[in-house]
Amino acid sequence: MKLPKLLTIETLSRAYAAGSLSPLAVIEAVIERIEAWPDPAVWISRFDDDALRAAAEALMAKGPSPGQPLWGIPFAVKDNIDCAGLDTTAACPAFAYAPAADSTVVARLRAAGAIPVGKTNLDQFATGLNGTRSPYGAPRSVFHPDYVSGGSSSGSGVAVAAGLVAFSLGTDTAGSGRVPAAFNNIVGVKPTKGMLSTTGLVPACRSLDCITVFAATAGEGDLVRGIAAGLDPTDAYSRSAAPVLLPTAALRVGVPVGAEREFFEDGANAGLFQAAIDALEDLGCTIVEIDFAPFREAASLLYGGPWVAERLAAIEGFHQTNAADIDPTVRKIVEGAIGISAVEAFRGAYALEAFRQRTAAEWAKADILMLPTAPILPTVAAMQADPIGLNAKLGRYTNFVNLLDNCAIAVPAGLRNDGLPFGVTLVAPAFADAALAVWADRLHRITGAGIGLDTDANLARFAPPPGRMSSVFRWWWWAPISRACRSITN
Repeated sequence: MKLPKLLTIETLSRAYAAGSLSPLAVIEAVIERIEAWPDPAVWISRFDDDALRAAAEALMAKGPSPGQPLWGIPFAVKDNIDCAGLDTTAACPAFAYAPAADSTVVARLRAAGAIPVGKTNLDQFATGLNGTRSPYGAPRSVFHPDYVSGGSSSGSGVAVAAGLVAFSLGTDTAGSGRVPAAFNNIVGVKPTKGMLSTTGLVPACRSLDCITVFAATAGEGDLVRGIAAGLDPTDAYSRSAAPVLLPTAALRVGVPVGAEREFFEDGANAGLFQAAIDALEDLGCTIVEIDFAPFREAASLLYGGPWVAERLAAIEGFHQTNAADIDPTVRKIVEGAIGISAVEAFRGAYALEAFRQRTAAEWAKADILMLPTAPILPTVAAMQADPIGLNAKLGRYTNFVNLLDNCAIAVPAGLRNDGLPFGVTLVAPAFADAALAVWADRLHRITGAGIGLDTDANLARFAPPPGRMSSVFRWWWWAPISRACRSITN
């Protein structure tokens, strides 16, 4: 069987079930694709070819089991997440260390049968939304080498969109699990805070950090999220709760009132956002205009308030001894925390609660929000000329989400006339993750944007996400594939 342009969990699993592919054949193709991909900045490190082959052969020798819904699926790991056998660098060579064990999330995915391929590039210490702040290079959008890939999970977004792996792990504090999805035409799943353990993650802002999933579709992203999720007693911020439900029809979708729709004079993105609104109406949703100002003002606390002190707390010891080894822009941001007092921290906390009250009035009007994932897609040259100003523009619609404890899913929303992608993000209350995936999938299908570089991909051949089904039912959605896989031999 010839591999499709984009690797997906469903396509590979069905091929394994049919006996037309084996994990070893897929790994051989992955190795070839990585070597052929013209952007060397995607990866910081990866397992050598023989180690990848051995991992695939070990899976095939044992065969799939009912507890391995990701059997033989290759994935990538952002290089601020521990993956045993590869150094964790956080895109800072002087900071690198060899982890003694997998992070909790990587361990769960390996147990489900997935094969980690390597560690992907990122904005150093996960500080940035653009992907240019790394000594390992600046990964580019898969659609044009002049444009940024989005960050901080830059390499993870490119690896999926280019068809190098079937899914990848990123992280999200300010929007890093969503912006790379928009700039590479894929899905970015940002779970509820605490749903995925951050044990084994180099923190950016520990109280806000989320491990995220990049995937071809909302269904596949939600599948991986469900497998990776779960309480972890080693993570002080780990938590769980009953799933929050959303209406299955007549959904009320809040969008910014006209004056709050800022695209910085990019008319093409403004037009595609309006087209996404129209698509939701075609799906039977009720569009409600909301005042986005309190969300936007809350977002300003992330870099303009005391939360920047958390970024310094995360690397304080390293900063004291190795400040010169930190990217100049990242260092400038982190050092903005110096001198922030406990009084200012409490004032910031009070301000956030005031914004929470104000946003509650807007949430009363809507079940979910739909926002542009990013208002603009800058070139690498423009970003390097204005690294802080343009980055702030990229976070206009993303920075509030973790501060206000929401979940979010970024989905493709069409291509501009110049061939560049545009994406939107659906935002919902905490623990509505599974229900939100259903609506994200519906929107993705109707926009006709395809998946990554495969802009003609037919989403009709992909199963929809299980939505409100229980985790047990979610497994049985995939069980026929896994049961058929048992017949595969070497």
